[in-house]
Amino acid sequence: MARTTRYAPDRGLTRRMATTMFLIGLLYVVFMGVLIALLQNAWPLIVLFAGGMFIVQFWFSDRIAAYSMGAREVTPEQAPELHGAVDRLCALADMPKPRVAIADTDVPNAFATGRSQDKALVCATTGLLRRLEPEELEGVLAHELSHVAHRDVAVMTFASFLGVLAGSLTRLALWGGIMRGGDRNQNTAILALIIPLVSVVVYVISFLLTRLLSRYRELSADRGAALLTGKPSALAAALTKISGQMSRIPTRDLRRAEPFNAFFFVPAFSGDSLARLFSSHPTLEQRLSQLATITRHLNR
Repeated sequence: MARTTRYAPDRGLTRRMATTMFLIGLLYVVFMGVLIALLQNAWPLIVLFAGGMFIVQFWFSDRIAAYSMGAREVTPEQAPELHGAVDRLCALADMPKPRVAIADTDVPNAFATGRSQDKALVCATTGLLRRLEPEELEGVLAHELSHVAHRDVAVMTFASFLGVLAGSLTRLALWGGIMRGGDRNQNTAILALIIPLVSVVVYVISFLLTRLLSRYRELSADRGAALLTGKPSALAAALTKISGQMSRIPTRDLRRAEPFNAFFFVPAFSGDSLARLFSSHPTLEQRLSQLATITRHLNR
């Protein structure tokens, strides 16, 4: 059963998560149905592979994400300030303390992962810890803990999984159902065109759905953090500082971080990438404007 925290509830986020998961699930069923219909001889292998990937994603998504981003868990003795900030925020929010990790990279950022509050992990980079003041760091960590409290970390993990699955199943289908036997007739050529096309359509739709949800959930986490700490100005200062520092980070480091933008506090962009048009985050101006509104509300 989900635990109730002191983070402000966000019904808009809940509705969007439910809608996204329904559409992603429907898309997944349709995609599997099309593959099975096209490759009737290979359907047991397709179902087994998809089921295995889903189980791995459900049980090990937090470890996979942490490993991919270079995060290592740290003890209170190894990172007393980071643990102290997480302890204070968890006590304030009345939520279980997640595992705490540090990623050794100069890209100033933070992220949270995990399928539930009890399995969550919050990570800060060494670049973030070097640059932020204590209040700014607490604002960023409160933002990440808001993702955990609202359970949108798990939803984003599963929603983004369909795009990976589409590509993997397409390769498996082409290998197991088309290439087997080596016969290259007209039907084989048609399948070789249809299956990648279906995969591309599934990936594009799932990509757009997750981006729409991701932009809203970032604004929701900003709101939750600002209201919990009562210091929206500290979060605004952290956003401004981190965004301003991104241009000074080596391009190779930014490119290495870009695949995980949907999970980061601030997206990492290398140059004027076209990816900005499909960003997983709202603009800095939108986020600062919302925090300014919250500041005026709290002052009243």
